[in-house]
Amino acid sequence: MRTSVGIVLVSHSPLLGAGVRELVEQLGGGAVAVAVAAGTEDGGIGTSYELIAEGVRQVDGGAGVVLLPDLGSSVLTTRAVLADLERPEVVLVDAPFVEGAVAAVVTASTGASLTEVVRSAQEAWQAHKF
Repeated sequence: MRTSVGIVLVSHSPLLGAGVRELVEQLGGGAVAVAVAAGTEDGGIGTSYELIAEGVRQVDGGAGVVLLPDLGSSVLTTRAVLADLERPEVVLVDAPFVEGAVAAVVTASTGASLTEVVRSAQEAWQAHKF
């Protein structure tokens, strides 16, 4: 059995994170581990170092981990986690939150490498709706 790249959705909103996870899990056919690190420990709006670190632990199956932040402090908090982890196979990706998550999960579900999953998420910036 091949392990896929894991995905962590980092959002300020628990509802937003859960909604994107619901969408991408269906598109990934259950083949990709997806964690949500959204909001604060008490369920409020914000970001949490602890939830992000736990999300990485949950989805790390050995093929790498992609972290997709929504905006602002989610990037800063994720960078703090990565600085402490010092693991090159755990990558923060600059991509649109929803489209990047979809691209990353669909690509990861094919067994693609970490580099390919990162590139796919980044290329989501070019996706046009019409």
